[in-house]
Amino acid sequence: MSEPSPPAYGSGAVKVLLLVNPFSSSVTARTRVVIRKALAGDHDVELVETARRNHATRLAQGAAAEGVDVVVVLGGDGTVNEAANGLAGTATALAVLPGGSTNVFARTIGLPNDPVESTAVTLEALEAGSIRRVGLGVANGRYFCFHVGIGFDAALVEQVEKRAGLKRWAGHALFMYAGLDTLARRYDRRHPHFSVRYPDGDGVDDGYFAVCCNTNPYTFIGNTPFDIAPDANLDNGLTMVTVRSLRADRAARIVARAVKGNGALQRDPAIHYRADVDALVVEALGGRPFPHQIDGDFLGETTRVELRHEREVLDLVLPVGHP
Repeated sequence: MSEPSPPAYGSGAVKVLLLVNPFSSSVTARTRVVIRKALAGDHDVELVETARRNHATRLAQGAAAEGVDVVVVLGGDGTVNEAANGLAGTATALAVLPGGSTNVFARTIGLPNDPVESTAVTLEALEAGSIRRVGLGVANGRYFCFHVGIGFDAALVEQVEKRAGLKRWAGHALFMYAGLDTLARRYDRRHPHFSVRYPDGDGVDDGYFAVCCNTNPYTFIGNTPFDIAPDANLDNGLTMVTVRSLRADRAARIVARAVKGNGALQRDPAIHYRADVDALVVEALGGRPFPHQIDGDFLGETTRVELRHEREVLDLVLPVGHP
């Protein structure tokens, strides 16, 4: 099957769908107006809003079918993920504007953590034709942009989602509180939850917490990146980081090394680290389901996650000069 032919970015006005999640924590009516006006100065822009979960996927699919050149997403990481799932494998590009509480993917690709400032960067990128076809991860058939969290990480996300009304006001303080609360009271730290297996036979049988990364950092707390997968980027295969103990002293050490970066985490004896991976499987131990999340959206419990990397599947608008 031949690859879709991309439009001629940088050669004038392009057809843009501005896809807005009005429920995202940083999206306001004023922001929508300002961003639409800025984009419409040079391009043909239509604005649509999401109304329910997975709506962005269907809207993005429709845009690609109608020949829209770029879908610009104003929303959080979950909305970006949905749009990416609708655009993967098409010739319609994805552009990201940070509208959520953490905005991991937008910040990872070098955008300012402000939607209006990011609009200016995106317009410059469109003018320069700064579009690259990048790879995505796939988890049980669903694409992901930056990571899949398994075990403790997903249990934390579940607790944050239960307090979703506080995200707009509490921000990162909510994530920190949920993390400590989950670690102390809501997750079994005494027994491993899952195994991890690779096609070459390597793996572990004592996983408590794992993150499969398509990009790095794993997340941000305020302006501090958690640098756990320095080998992960949009062109390489996946990086799998498996935590094999959640004892209090080891958990504190792992967090400190993640903040420090510079490869400190990979050398920790409680970590199993594999980079540039094309496929792997995570399975529950003893048939006990484990929680999982994709790009920050909690997806419930499961007993098996099949992960793989798919190269050059999505056209992504990147800041000019992005490596």
